[in-house]
Amino acid sequence: MNFKKTLWLSCLALAIHLSARAQHSFICTDSYAGKVAVVSANGTIEWEYNCNAPQDCWRLPNGNYLFCHVHGALEVTPDKKIVWEYKSGTNTEVHACQPLPDGRVLVVECGPSRIVEVDREGKIAKEIKLTPPPNAKLHEQFRGVRKTLDGHYFVSRKAEHMVEELDGDGKSLRRINVPGDVHEVVPLPGGHLLIDCGDGHKIIELDASEKVVWELNENDLPGNPLRLMAGCQRLPNGNTVFCNWLGHGHVRDAQAHVFEITPNKKVVWEYTDHTHFKTINQIQLLDVPGDVTKGEIFR
Repeated sequence: MNFKKTLWLSCLALAIHLSARAQHSFICTDSYAGKVAVVSANGTIEWEYNCNAPQDCWRLPNGNYLFCHVHGALEVTPDKKIVWEYKSGTNTEVHACQPLPDGRVLVVECGPSRIVEVDREGKIAKEIKLTPPPNAKLHEQFRGVRKTLDGHYFVSRKAEHMVEELDGDGKSLRRINVPGDVHEVVPLPGGHLLIDCGDGHKIIELDASEKVVWELNENDLPGNPLRLMAGCQRLPNGNTVFCNWLGHGHVRDAQAHVFEITPNKKVVWEYTDHTHFKTINQIQLLDVPGDVTKGEIFR
């Protein structure tokens, strides 16, 4: 092996090593690999839990992990003991969950087309019926749903390329058309909304008047075209972390799974690990201060 080839291979190995370092510890879900994982800042997998098509994920203030999967949601301790569970039943798909201040857990169900708030005994304490998208398959109905501190709900209506805001009783207040099959909507301070547009290959931020004030487009990051935009998190410094979901024909692409970018679209870090992950679809950075049950983490 000549010197140039040896040097090239060494540089490639170093690049792979550096790209697998996250700079932040995080919890994530991988829907294709069927697992929830906690990753250290140096890229080491510290914890894993297998389940069917996991989606939303959170670390709770008590140190437990809350996440949903295709037929329900779980709260699991670090030693993998299930301490809370909700089962949605057959002919449903669950793509979003959220811990609430009163101890309940919000779950959205495709199929029954509803938001439920489940208490600590696993019983439904509140139900909000959703208008099902016309002629949409069960899998295409809804994705991310968030409840705000003032009691409103923001619903990602995937099939209709639309975000809907509901009041606390389920009354529709407004519907916002978005350029793609929306997968996530994150309410931000000042009435702003951060929206991941799925296979629209972009992220947009709207102000309170629904004007686009920031966006990340398909080819804004050289060498890393946006695939399906799934989970995201807005950080206290104004940067955005997002998951570049590599399903739909891109699982074998040598692209990063996760990026952090500045408002002017400079990449701060990226995370790539095709040995252990296939399609990272949701993420929460674990070194960002804040109580997820009080809406202090924006994801």
